[in-house]
Amino acid sequence: MNPFVFACITPHGSEIIAELSQQNVALMERTRHSMEHLGAHMRGAKPDTIILLTPHGTRVDGQFSIANSEHMYGELAEHGGKVVMDRAVDRELASAMAERARAEGLAVGVLNFATSEGPLSCLPLDWGAIVPLYFMPDVPIVVVTPSRHVSYEAHLRFGAAMAQAVSASGKRVGLIASCDWAHAHDAKGPYGYHEAAAKLDAQVVELIRTCDLEGMMSFDEQFVNDAKPDGIWQSLILAGAIPRALRDVEFLSYEVPTYFGLMCAAFFNR
Repeated sequence: MNPFVFACITPHGSEIIAELSQQNVALMERTRHSMEHLGAHMRGAKPDTIILLTPHGTRVDGQFSIANSEHMYGELAEHGGKVVMDRAVDRELASAMAERARAEGLAVGVLNFATSEGPLSCLPLDWGAIVPLYFMPDVPIVVVTPSRHVSYEAHLRFGAAMAQAVSASGKRVGLIASCDWAHAHDAKGPYGYHEAAAKLDAQVVELIRTCDLEGMMSFDEQFVNDAKPDGIWQSLILAGAIPRALRDVEFLSYEVPTYFGLMCAAFFNR
């Protein structure tokens, strides 16, 4: 059974948010429309909590990182615009997820800061979380950051353990895999150009369209290093959380407006 009321793969380029793209609001307009569509689906699903998987949070080498502070706060400021976000954390679900994953033999770091509870118990929200959450309902969150030092297979197992914790909680939970894709599309970008970027993104588009997220496990390590995606690990957690037989996908969009690929897809209960 799929315990999630709604799940999606989203990008996290800051200029998806119109307030942060004032120099060229049309730059990521296609993706912005897709994000608005995903946000409408999530609001319609009425989640009590949203689990957000981000590659840019507090990383712990060799462990899955689960934020368990009282709340999380972050700011994004670009092109004269600014977005501020403060979200409560569903600490009960965060603890249950960690307990379930550890019972499966997975290495998990549960993170807090400053005080055990109260207003000072606050961890940062990164752009990988702020951008997708900007389009979503304002409900408590659980933020998870995977580790690239952990096997692909372990990411599937973590997703399955996470789903078990969600099912046992009795809560209505949404799931977001925050994923940008190949970062080597443009020679003028910070990571330069590599032909692997377009090839990897094309394969990912097909894998998502066909609900075969597990197919990303077959990517060669050098191929991944050349293309420089940051979405594989979060997608595999989603795959472990929602088995392929239970996924119906709506692929919304793909574009490369700058140096990295942006994709949006919704997953519904079959």
